[in-house]
Amino acid sequence: MKEATVNFNPHLKPWLAPQPNNVAGKGVIEKPGENENFIWQTRKAEPTQYENDFGDALETVFEAGAVELDEVVEGLNRIGFRTPEGSPWNAERLAAEFRLLAE
Repeated sequence: MKEATVNFNPHLKPWLAPQPNNVAGKGVIEKPGENENFIWQTRKAEPTQYENDFGDALETVFEAGAVELDEVVEGLNRIGFRTPEGSPWNAERLAAEFRLLAE
């Protein structure tokens, strides 16, 4: 049987709120050494081309010295990277995109 390369963790468990437990290894944290760690273990799916391009654009803007949200917005617009809808960025739209991609 041929193995397929997977660029995301198909076994990612839904996030659970932490619950206190006084017994080591009995909570929601997996025991070290007993589970295979995937390179992409925190992703629900492989990144899209847009997500990769967005990351590259953010790296460019941060390397240019942007720190504050308004500076990031200005930088993305300056380099010509637009929203998925093709519009220039504003602070509210960028914050909404960060929230969306963080899910």
